[in-house]
Amino acid sequence: MFKAILIDKDDSGQRVRLETLDESRLPDGDVTVRVNCSSLNYKDALAITGKGQVVRQFPIVPGIDLAGTIETSNTGAYRPGDAVLLNGWGVGETHWGGLAEKARLDSRWLIPLPTEFSAQQAMAIGTAGFTAMLSVMALERHGVKPQQGPVLVTGANGGLGSYAIALLSRLGYQVVASTGRVAEMDYLKELGANKVIDRSELSELGRPLAKARWAGAIDSLGSHTLANVLAGTSENGVVIACGLAQGMDLPSSVAPFILRGVSLVGIESVRQSYENRIEAWRRLSGLLTVEQLNVITQLISLEEVIDKSESLLRGQVRGRIVVDMTR
Repeated sequence: MFKAILIDKDDSGQRVRLETLDESRLPDGDVTVRVNCSSLNYKDALAITGKGQVVRQFPIVPGIDLAGTIETSNTGAYRPGDAVLLNGWGVGETHWGGLAEKARLDSRWLIPLPTEFSAQQAMAIGTAGFTAMLSVMALERHGVKPQQGPVLVTGANGGLGSYAIALLSRLGYQVVASTGRVAEMDYLKELGANKVIDRSELSELGRPLAKARWAGAIDSLGSHTLANVLAGTSENGVVIACGLAQGMDLPSSVAPFILRGVSLVGIESVRQSYENRIEAWRRLSGLLTVEQLNVITQLISLEEVIDKSESLLRGQVRGRIVVDMTR
């Protein structure tokens, strides 16, 4: 038997609760993992509250991240006792996920837990930090260097934004953080932000082209914010789109692209290759410090997940939420 957050749906609508389940209810997979820690992401909160089209089949256990230990394995890739982690691959959407004490999975979705991180630290990073690292790597790959000017990070108080700031700062970039909670300025500057601006500067309908303010950007919001980010990017700058918290629309024009040569690069973090995942986590282990992880992270129990989901969607959560199964 194991505890899990279970989402189900019938004619009366969606319901979610903490349940004790028999292991026989776990879906198919060639490995069974004892989950030590998971995390609560924006996508998980949408699934739990029913406020987003995240879950594709019912019943389901949400949770797009997990770190734990192999209990049983029908593959030569992993043995019982191996420490592993998972980000993405439809887990928590089409396959039972990490907000449970056990998970049965396809071993191809896993990577070994980096020895530099505990399960708790890996989940403090999770999909948010993983996506932030992929975004920074994309900026590097497209030639954005620290000496070219500042890099903007939107949604700065969220998990992805927090990690983007920390990573960029460690790599020598000047960072401009955009947030709706300017009272958190001290937190953002502790992570490495050089300047903090109010998100209202970017969140409303703007001009097709604005004053050039940054050489690059990492945007997790989309919609009007992404349009204004593009409009304020300097010549040959690069904007990374990696989220849609404000919306899926893009009310922009071709002006930034054809008048300044701005590039817009998308990041997909769900189905990255094994090699890309290993490289991103290798970079994370070399750039992040325990002190930064502690600043960004708050711990909760599985019992607290449902209530905390509402707070996350209301923008009342700073950084990352780690779900510790032993609490």
